[in-house]
Order: sequence, then C-alpha cells, then structure tokens
Amino acid sequence: MSNKSSETSDSSSNEKTKALPTVINFINGGLSGMAATCIVHPMDVIKNQMQMSHGKASIGTTMSNIKSAGMSKFYSGLSAGLVRQATYTTGRLGIYNQLGDMWRSKNEGTPDFLTLAIMGAIAGSCGAFIGTPAEVALIRMTSDGRLPPDQRKNYKNVFNAFLRIIKEEGPTTLWRGSIATMGRATIVNMSQLATYSQAKIFFNTSGGIPDGIGLHFSASMLSGFLTAFNSMPFDIAKTRIQNSSSSSKSPTSISIIIKIAKTEGITALWKGFWPTYCRIGPHTVITFIFNEQFAEFYRKIIMK
Repeated sequence: MSNKSSETSDSSSNEKTKALPTVINFINGGLSGMAATCIVHPMDVIKNQMQMSHGKASIGTTMSNIKSAGMSKFYSGLSAGLVRQATYTTGRLGIYNQLGDMWRSKNEGTPDFLTLAIMGAIAGSCGAFIGTPAEVALIRMTSDGRLPPDQRKNYKNVFNAFLRIIKEEGPTTLWRGSIATMGRATIVNMSQLATYSQAKIFFNTSGGIPDGIGLHFSASMLSGFLTAFNSMPFDIAKTRIQNSSSSSKSPTSISIIIKIAKTEGITALWKGFWPTYCRIGPHTVITFIFNEQFAEFYRKIIMK
C-alpha cells in the first residue's frame, strides 16, 4: 500500500518526502482553496439563498430565481469567496500542516484518528476566526439578490462590502457570528481533514483503489458527504446570524437551531444539503489534488 504523504490532507508518514517550508504550506493551502472556489462557487450561491428562505425552497426554484436575475448572479460574491479562501483556507491548512509536522517530529508512525480530529478542530477554529470578515461579506453578497430591489445593498465587490459594513454597521460587524463560524469550522475540519486520510487508507486497502486521482476523488467525496451532513445545522445558524443587519445582540447557534427545528421542522436544519454536498465534495477533491500537485511541483522544481 502506498502511504504517500500529503502535506495538507494525508496523515501518512513518509521519510523520503521532503517537508515544504512553512510559508509554502500556507500559500499552497490558500491557492488550492481559491482554485476550487472558482469552480464550485455557484453551489455556494444556491445553498446560501436556500438557507435564507424560511419556507420550502427547492434547488430548481432557487436556480430559476437566480437565472431570472441574470446568469452572472451565480457568481455573486465570488470576490468574497476568494478572499475567504485566501484567509480561512490558508489559515486552516497551514496550521494543520504545522501541527502535523510537529507531531511527526516527535513521534513515529501515523497519528490516530482522534489526534487527527483534534488537529483539524484546532486548525479549523483558528482559520475560521481569521476568515470571518470575508465570510460575512460572502453571505451578504450571495444573499443580496433574494431581497426586494429597494432593500438590496448592491455591493460592488468584497472590499466595497467591507467598507460599507464598517461605515453603516460598525467594524465589529465583520466578526458577527464568529463563534458560530468557529463552531461550524471545528465540525467541518474534524470531519473533512481527519476522515479524508482515513478514507484514503480504507479505499486503498479494502477497495483496492491504487494511489492517485481516483483514490483522492473517492476519499474526498465520502469525506465531503460526512462533512456536509455533520455541519449543516451549524452552517444554517451561521448563515442567518451573519446575514442579519440588526444591531442587537446576535443569538447563539444553538438557540437558532432550536428555533428552526420548532418553527420549520427538524428537516429544515439540512435545508440546502445537496447544494452544500455538491460544493464540499468537488471543493475537497479539487483542493487536495491541486495541493498535492503543487507540493510535488515545488519539491521537483524548487527543492531539487
């Protein structure tokens, strides 16, 4: 069995694989996430608009509403999405890499699942706090199109959104829902980063899938499914908190989850699941494949 180490996702240890410099690990993580976002961003737009609907919202209806406003609306908030990846993903993958390097420098073999989950949780929560302003801007920009024309903010780009939010609502608004965002990121990264490595080993040993893109795809899609299912209730709570422009104290994620379950039904906590899964799955595989290829390129060309 091949235990080729991925500096960002694979927990397997390989003494022959050269560790990337710290700054390259962070840059690699950010670029990987940004490349994936350019492809899956329309699913983010659909997911956010479905989650902001307090009634029944199907994928078909949501897509029709977006199309009626113009196909370009599928990429509303892309600049915010890219800034989010440049902050959140750079932080979470960079920190995860460093924690993994620290563990391997003091231990032999492969970290167990619990260790991987703890490292993923720490990396995710730290990265989420860094990326919360971009997250707030992304939610506002992708949800703006569902508002009546006279209530729309019509942000020009992510930087315009930052400036207007600070001017109109105060700078602390950029970190509105940061606790909810960090909570969701903890669940996401425990699910995604830890299960991806375990899924690769499972599919390789039990499924007989050789190391390569096929293995990465299979592992990431399973990881993406578990990540989407586990994080959806927290994702919906985060989305509603960050889309609120109220100056009053933000409610907690738990209180929103309970309210949604009572008023809209328990299944509403997984509203927008398939757009979320269709985003997380491809985003995971594209991120990891790009990351591994960039790392290999850097080792062969720069570190040779």
